[in-house]
Amino acid sequence: MKEQSEKLRIDKWLWHARFYKTRSLASKACQSGHIVLNGQSVSKASVTVVAGDRLQFFLGSHLRVVEVVALGERRGPAPEAQALYVDHSPPRIPKKEVASDIRTAPVAERDAGAGRPTKAERRALDRLRGDGELG
Repeated sequence: MKEQSEKLRIDKWLWHARFYKTRSLASKACQSGHIVLNGQSVSKASVTVVAGDRLQFFLGSHLRVVEVVALGERRGPAPEAQALYVDHSPPRIPKKEVASDIRTAPVAERDAGAGRPTKAERRALDRLRGDGELG
């Protein structure tokens, strides 16, 4: 058991640290190359992490940069999981600010509870998103 306390599979650590809800989701993220360990992209869930390693990955649209402090022996409560890492992530940008930077046309905005878009509004949204017909 001493070896297990010195290093741990990356998918298991991500699950212990509560970044992913299930270990299989953490494994899929590793296999698809979404996890960067010490500057190198991870392609296998069996890659081991040790204390001092630095991980980079996206959770949704937010970039997470964490440093492994401890490995943990179980997937415990949130305070226990937060003790496994030090968060170096850039600050989150409020959703309203991000949306205002992305949107360029007022057609993309709809009031909450305005109902379904009309045919003309839907076509305008499709053109804005680039989903329009090719013909």
